[in-house]
Order: sequence, then C-alpha cells, then structure tokens
Amino acid sequence: MTMFNTKVKCLHRLLQLKHTCWCPTSRAPCSRLVLGIETSCDDTGAAVMDETGKILGESLHSQKEVHLRTGGIIPTVAQQLHRENIERVVQEALERSGVDPSRLSAVATTVKPGLALSLGVGLEFSQKFVRRHNKSFIPIHHMEAHALTVRMLQPVAFPFLVLLVSGGHSLLAVARGVDDFLLLGHALDEAPGDILDKVARRLSLIKHPQCATLSGGQAIELLAKDGDRMRFPFKTPMGQTYDCCFSFAGLRNQISMTIMKNEAEEGIEQGTMLSCVNDIAASTQHTVASHLAKRTHRAILFCKANGLLPSNRPTLVLSGGVSSNQYIRKALTIITDTTGLSLLCPPAKFCTDNGVMIAWNGVERLREGKGILPPDVDVSYAPKARLGVDMTADVKAAAIRLPSVRMKIPR
Repeated sequence: MTMFNTKVKCLHRLLQLKHTCWCPTSRAPCSRLVLGIETSCDDTGAAVMDETGKILGESLHSQKEVHLRTGGIIPTVAQQLHRENIERVVQEALERSGVDPSRLSAVATTVKPGLALSLGVGLEFSQKFVRRHNKSFIPIHHMEAHALTVRMLQPVAFPFLVLLVSGGHSLLAVARGVDDFLLLGHALDEAPGDILDKVARRLSLIKHPQCATLSGGQAIELLAKDGDRMRFPFKTPMGQTYDCCFSFAGLRNQISMTIMKNEAEEGIEQGTMLSCVNDIAASTQHTVASHLAKRTHRAILFCKANGLLPSNRPTLVLSGGVSSNQYIRKALTIITDTTGLSLLCPPAKFCTDNGVMIAWNGVERLREGKGILPPDVDVSYAPKARLGVDMTADVKAAAIRLPSVRMKIPR
C-alpha cells in the first residue's frame, strides 16, 4: 500500500509539472507565458500573461481620436495605423513584463471576426514573430475572448449565459467551455455601439463642449443623464418577433426622422445642435437598453426551459465595449433580479478591445491543449465568423412570450 501511495504522489507531481516551466535565472518553477495580440478593429493591443492570469505587461494604442475627426472608422486608415504601431506596442508589452521572447510558451492573436485589413496586420506580424522565435501559435476568436474575460477576474464556472455588445457585434450565447458555445441570438443588421455612434454623429455631438473627446456611445450616455427619456417614445424593435436576435436599423430610422422633424421645427440646418439633444440621447439610450434587456430576458427563459444553465446560482456575463454603459447595466440588472441570475461585468478597461483578453483566451486554450498550432502552419483571417453552434432557429421555434417587467431604470 505504501508503494502504491508513493506512485500516486509521483504521478500527481508529474501532472503539476506538466503545466510548469523553469525560469532561466533561477531553479524555481514559473508559469507558462502567453503573448496576446489584438488588431481586430481600431485598437492595437498586446499583453504578456502568465498561466494564473496575472498581467505581467501590456500596451495599447487607441485610434479613437483619429476616427473621431474622420467621422467613423475608415478601414484603410485603421490598417495603416496598426502597421505603424504594432511593433512598438508588442515591444512595450514585452519590456514592461520583463519577459524575453525566448521565455514565451505561445502567441495568441485575434484572427476572426473583425475588419479584414486590421486582422491582416495582426496576423502577419504574429506569424513572422512565432516563426522567428519558434513559438506555438494560438488563433483567437474575438468574441470568445470577450466572453471569457470575466473568468480571468473571478472563478466563473461553465456553463453561463453571455451577452456581448459592441460597436460591431451583438449576440447572446451559452458558454459551455473554452471553445464550446451555443448561439441563441445575434445582430440582424447594425450593432448597438454602431447605432449609438451614428446617432451621435447625426446630432453633431463632437461640437458639444462636453463631448469633443468622447466616442459616440460615451457622448450619448453623458448627455442622457440630463435628458427626458420619455419625451420621444421610440418603438422598441422586434416586439412581435419572439426570438433572441437583435435589430437596430429600424430604430435608427425612427431617430433620424425625429431629428429631421425637430430641425425643421427649430429652423436649423443639419450640423447645428438641437435644443432637445439631451432628450433624444436619453430616449435613444433607453430604447437600446430595453431592446437588449428584452432579448436577454427571453434567452434566460429559453435556457431555463431547456436546462442549459445550472439551477444553482446561474450567471449572466455582460461584456464588449457597450457593456461599460451604466444605464444598460442597470436595465439588465432588472432582468437578472427578476429571473434569479447573477450579473457579472468586467471592469470597463477590459470591456473594450485589448491585448489582455486575447492573452487570457490563449492561456485558457493552452491549459486545455486546444487550438495550439506549430509556428510553420499557415493561418487565414476571417472577417465574419459565427460563434459556436447556431441555436437561433430553436429559440424562434420556442416562441417564448415575455411576462411584463417594468423597466424603471434609475438614473
């Protein structure tokens, strides 16, 4: 029996060492290290992380000010700015971490979905890097990375429901594993961040003294605090469509018509600030929040009816750039309180695109040995890429009607 116990202890020790490397400067073991690189849209990000999720060094170059001046993201401009900054950003992350490339276990890079020209810059740089340093390469799905960021910050067990909302995406999915997702709903046209940015541009909020350096979504949220959300009762999209997909194009048309009508009434031309700008901002934000909340409510009911979430302390994770909007968070809190779920949101700095979330997704994949490629394998980027197994038809077939919930959202 003693011999058996000794063998068990030896095997246990070997399993521990499987996930351990040895630091070159000492005889002490150290965690495996991952470099994460993000260039899917307009932020060039890089981070070095160890296997515990500790951020050893990071760097981020934002293109926000450039795109604010041009009135939106121009893909060729974004591509050029990525090219000009990616080497510096990666070098800064490595220097701040004190990690030489030789000590890295792998490089994780966003390859889908996103702007083709932006993705191409990150992928090209990464493949040259891993081949030069002979490192493993981990291709990352951008939305998977957003979905799993919360697990870097606190122990969130699978499965959980996730709502991802950003300038380019809007989706609801059940996360069942590092690479195992059930897609319940997605954007049919525009994303919520996109409509907020377009409304802000139509209202010329960049000319507002409080909004000159803010993104469109940030400007809408700021002005909405002093606005009357009931002055313009925009119709919540897809009220008679009983699924979990999203549509914002019709809402944007409603808002555009309202702006044109008020410009005519005030006798001003497009580009001049309306007197009711705060009220339009508040009404827009409220309708976007209500649409997201109602689709999420239906997703929760679908999950409960089909046993897709644990009965004990089920969780909704809210992530993506738009999730930093506090009004939207409060709207979803009403839904989670009503349905008995816990709402978890990463801090705002981890909601927008960054290298940290890519490195973390790489760490999770490295731990489980999933999607790890040798350096000489050719990888292609994919501007469009669905997340997981598509269950949207099943959700629509269930045709779940929502009970009435009063969306009294405190300011």
